[in-house]
Amino acid sequence: MNPARRATATAVVLAAAGALLSAVAPAASAAVSCASPTYQRQFFANTTFSGTPKKTDCDATVAEKWGTGAPATGLPKDNFGVRWTVTRDFGSGGPFALPVTAQDGIRVYLDGSRKIDLWKNVSTTQKKTVNVTVPSGKHTLRVDFVNWTGAADVSFAYTPRTTPDVDKVKPLVPAGASVAYDPATGRAKVSWAKNKEMDLAGYRVYRWPSGSPSKAVPLATTTATGYTDTTLPVTGETFFYGVRAYDKAGNESAGTAGKPVTTVDRTAPGAPSGLGIADASEANGLRLSWSSVPGAASYRVYRATGETGTYTRLGGTAEPSYRDATAAVGTAYSYRVTAVDAAGNESARSAALTGTRRDDTPPPPVTGLKATPTDDGFELTWDKNPAPDLLRYSVYAGRILSDGEESVCSASEAAWLMPDVTSYRYTTVPDGEERCFFVDAVDSSWNSRYKLTGEADVVVATEPGAPAEPGTEDEVTGPAS
Repeated sequence: MNPARRATATAVVLAAAGALLSAVAPAASAAVSCASPTYQRQFFANTTFSGTPKKTDCDATVAEKWGTGAPATGLPKDNFGVRWTVTRDFGSGGPFALPVTAQDGIRVYLDGSRKIDLWKNVSTTQKKTVNVTVPSGKHTLRVDFVNWTGAADVSFAYTPRTTPDVDKVKPLVPAGASVAYDPATGRAKVSWAKNKEMDLAGYRVYRWPSGSPSKAVPLATTTATGYTDTTLPVTGETFFYGVRAYDKAGNESAGTAGKPVTTVDRTAPGAPSGLGIADASEANGLRLSWSSVPGAASYRVYRATGETGTYTRLGGTAEPSYRDATAAVGTAYSYRVTAVDAAGNESARSAALTGTRRDDTPPPPVTGLKATPTDDGFELTWDKNPAPDLLRYSVYAGRILSDGEESVCSASEAAWLMPDVTSYRYTTVPDGEERCFFVDAVDSSWNSRYKLTGEADVVVATEPGAPAEPGTEDEVTGPAS
């Protein structure tokens, strides 16, 4: 029950020329503004709603049980009228029920069109419900109630009909959608204006990546007018947000225009795999290689003196390989590699790989080679090679081939000798035949100057038993093949 306030009159007594003048001014109905959806309520001292209302105030609902008394000061207990008026936004509109109860008369209007008419003096409460369809937008409802005699009571409501078989009207698209992105937290806050729907059930927030349609499954459902997305991938990609309203009948509005957010990139690429030694004897270093990583802009190489040791950053490269020029020959190192994307995010480290830089420097040339003829061949002798990692000597024997301008020793390996051996007896040479010889030193990394350069110091000699030709006993040096 919403009791009316008493209207007061002001009495003014004036003294003029020794006479008393009395004037009583009735209170006028002041202009009253009521914020929608609150009703403006007017009280009339008649049943025709004529003249100036005795009182005007605001009323949240039409629900009164005045009984047999006057509803407000200055009104009679019978033959009075009360009018409620409200203009409000119905959003997308739709089906509504207008239930009323009254004793005595009641009329209900929608935009001036009468929808309910129970206009008679009764001794018991009369009831009625009328179903109407309210268009979208703003509309005005007016309720006129009169009491002729006896008790007075009245109630009215306008209620959305929300069953799916009745309500087929979609809510309006939420207005004012916006999104704010916080790079520090990687969160996006989506906001929108409150929907005008009276049967609104809530909102659905959608997110989809750039270049893809909006997803059918909402990211979140809420009854608020904002949502903070804490699951946004921090991958440097662009995502869009949209909002849809849905009502109690299950109708969903169209979506707002997509609002873009470009995230910061804090997602590292995958760790490199396939780490291996591409070439342990590459000139001036040891070369590593690995499989390319999608999204990697560069790679970082880390090295330790043991697999479980402390890894320090060795260098970087834009290619899936790296030459460790600082690795000491013969020392084992462990390596790990990471991938780095364009935003500077670094991946986890690869599995460790242990490798040793091979010696790529061949021993110095063998010197002092002599071929001394014997009864059945030649006795070869040479100086001990100074290489500390000498593995063996390879003795080559062959024949001199000449085209008239150049002579070449066409030889093949005749023997492999231990590093402490500096002589070799070459036999089974027919008397008087000429042979060419050279000796190559090979180290423990299988470096060979002859195989590296194709050159060697050659000695030519003739087996005794036939007249010696001039010059055949001299030492001859030159290319070998």
